[in-house]
Amino acid sequence: MLKIGLVVAAVVAVVAVAVTNGVSTVLDEHTPSEEAAKIRMASCNAAIGPWGGGGEEKGRREADRLTDEQRTTVANIISIGRKRELPPLAWQVAIQAGMTESGLRSLDYGDRDSLGIFQMRPSMGWGTPQQVTDPEYAINKFYDVLLKLPDWEEQRPGDSAQDVERSAFPDRYHNWEAMAAFLISKEGDVSDPAGCGESAGQYLLASNAAGTAIEFTKQQLGEPYLWGGNGPDAWDCSGILVKAFGAAGVKIPRVANDQYMSGGAYLPVREAKAGDLIFWATNPANPVTVHHVAMYLGNDEYIHAPQTGDVVKISKVNWDYHELMPLAVRPGV
Repeated sequence: MLKIGLVVAAVVAVVAVAVTNGVSTVLDEHTPSEEAAKIRMASCNAAIGPWGGGGEEKGRREADRLTDEQRTTVANIISIGRKRELPPLAWQVAIQAGMTESGLRSLDYGDRDSLGIFQMRPSMGWGTPQQVTDPEYAINKFYDVLLKLPDWEEQRPGDSAQDVERSAFPDRYHNWEAMAAFLISKEGDVSDPAGCGESAGQYLLASNAAGTAIEFTKQQLGEPYLWGGNGPDAWDCSGILVKAFGAAGVKIPRVANDQYMSGGAYLPVREAKAGDLIFWATNPANPVTVHHVAMYLGNDEYIHAPQTGDVVKISKVNWDYHELMPLAVRPGV
């Protein structure tokens, strides 16, 4: 979700603090590595952002439009998830998939032989028509398939929904991210569905994942660049950051321009702190043209996987370079 509106209000009062209750901590260039090692691990979906910082209101507005039938489906998804002792993230994936596929209704029609909440196809082995239109069966079947995915807990919930559904339109599941988070918050009594800690009004708190992400990235120094590289021995510019923040329990999108548009909270690039992401674009006025991302380290330095023929290394920032994006992104808040 694009949070430029929040940034405009927050630019004049960006803060970098250590919060004693564990909500968040910031690393600057003077933070020793032993302090970095003590930073609390978080299970955080940075695409949703801090609960109370914008995502909640969007989710509330969308949830308020649901019918009684749709709310019953949500209640069943949460109830069955609880009985199976599944984490709230699983409920969220199911809600996003159900809303996208059927509007959270057990339909007796669909594309070709698709039926039910998740538009399961009997011809593809999902069950009989009677089974896939039974909400209890359909929800359990969805969870069964989800749990077989090796990385479902390590990625954005809409991506996991796509991995189950195999849709020709994979990005549409993200549309219901805020609503699903709101529903597991209210109907499921989950106080912080994003897992990122609470915001402080319009102030940006520093990421509590920065230390872990920095340490991970520095361990890859000297590894070769590979377009599409996800490690462990070769990386591209965005892939290394997905794994770095994943090591700290923070989920960010896979590609650089998505990381810019929905990877966390914005702040002016010249106010970046260690662990923030900085970006370059062919046209800085158009985020779609972002082509490179790096992790800022402080002292005008950043670490990145540059290009074919090069290796993961630390470089100096040219703050006046015409392709440098005006905003940095802070994952985990």
